[in-house]
Amino acid sequence: MSLFHAASYNADDMMMHPRHQAMQPVLVQLIQQLRDCETVEAGLDFQRSLLTRLLEVEKDRWEFKRAVTRMRNGKQPHREAPELQSGRDPADSATWRFEHDVCERLARQLRSVGDALAWRVFGFHRPFILALCRNQSPGPMYGKAGLAAEIEHFERACKEDGAFALLHDLTNCLRIGDMTVWDGTHPPRTQEIKTNPKNSRSGQLRRITQARAAVLDGGPLPGDNASELLYDLDLPLRTHLDVLRDALERAATNGIHATPVPGARALSVVDQYACARLGMTSEQFHERHQHAIDGALRRAGIAVGREAYNVHVTSLDSTARDPLRVPWANYPLHPATCARLIGDYTVATVETSGPVLASLLQATGLDARWVRPPGKADLQPGEVIVEIHQQERLRSVPLPGGLTMTPGWTLQMRRSELDRYLMELLQPGSWAAGIKHVLAARQAGRPWPHYRNEHDIWV
Repeated sequence: MSLFHAASYNADDMMMHPRHQAMQPVLVQLIQQLRDCETVEAGLDFQRSLLTRLLEVEKDRWEFKRAVTRMRNGKQPHREAPELQSGRDPADSATWRFEHDVCERLARQLRSVGDALAWRVFGFHRPFILALCRNQSPGPMYGKAGLAAEIEHFERACKEDGAFALLHDLTNCLRIGDMTVWDGTHPPRTQEIKTNPKNSRSGQLRRITQARAAVLDGGPLPGDNASELLYDLDLPLRTHLDVLRDALERAATNGIHATPVPGARALSVVDQYACARLGMTSEQFHERHQHAIDGALRRAGIAVGREAYNVHVTSLDSTARDPLRVPWANYPLHPATCARLIGDYTVATVETSGPVLASLLQATGLDARWVRPPGKADLQPGEVIVEIHQQERLRSVPLPGGLTMTPGWTLQMRRSELDRYLMELLQPGSWAAGIKHVLAARQAGRPWPHYRNEHDIWV
């Protein structure tokens, strides 16, 4: 969404912008460079390359925002303003707002590759991401007070100390602290860097300490809720990412492909490059798209009651917005395919039916109920969608009047867990086993589960 008021463009305008198109080969090159990193020095060089690209984009974004402000005040854009590339009217402030929004999106795309680096250097151990993402996004790097000190500290840690350091501002998912350092001996150490060490904020340091304790010692996750804890499932993660790979390949040929996925899901993929190559008109696109989706929904058994009970997640304009999502550059896909997903030239959507999903869980022996009210509203952060109850049958307590009370546990599933099941295409058996594992542990509060073998899944 635009930082300004009403956007005067649509998704196609964004996709056709020369800056946006020019970012595609850059993303491919960066993803390949990241995957080729085998040494500490290669990882540091990658960060320097990413930093250069990101600062260039954010500088232009800042200059476009400055031009919009000047025009609102009745002035002309300043002479240092970047070149307009959209072909729109330079006398219209909406043209400059559009350029600003393009740069905002490109900065997120670059940060999504930084997220992929973060997942990799943390060994794809999700607890580090879950712990360090729990802050608001710090905003742009360009013009940030203290940026020079962070870069200097980064270079010193690498050159003088021989350590590997990761700048958090190159990512979206690392929001606590400024840098994490690996010295090869101790667990990674997250640091806050200030030009004047005396100005360090105690709140930020406390959150760094909380994050470290949550991962290494089982303490509560950063925040005000001490009942939020990481939970090791001690189970292997299994996925249907092979279905995603096949769907992407078919869409790259046919423009549109939709297919059922085991576990009450339907996956649809649209490849804009292929649609353009095939010369699809808007009418042809909508007809083929609807036909493909309808067929996949029927085969998945989730077509009935779609308007009231179906929910979906999509890759469209989601890059580097949700720090809990695995970045596309880590999916086991070709770098060019990852770049298309990051840039929205390929869009993947996964849909399910709430009641059918609850029935699937019931079939595994779980007392699950879909509790989300019927309607079309988008899923909201933190929204409870499923409740799973487990009674303690061996601990029934007699009550007066011939009644019996059976204590039990209720596990509430929220949007983030459903998002993971859908977008990461977890195998339903693996997913249900994880839920049972959490229930069996009878851990009060809000557990954040993670699997053991994610380094075998992601790239």
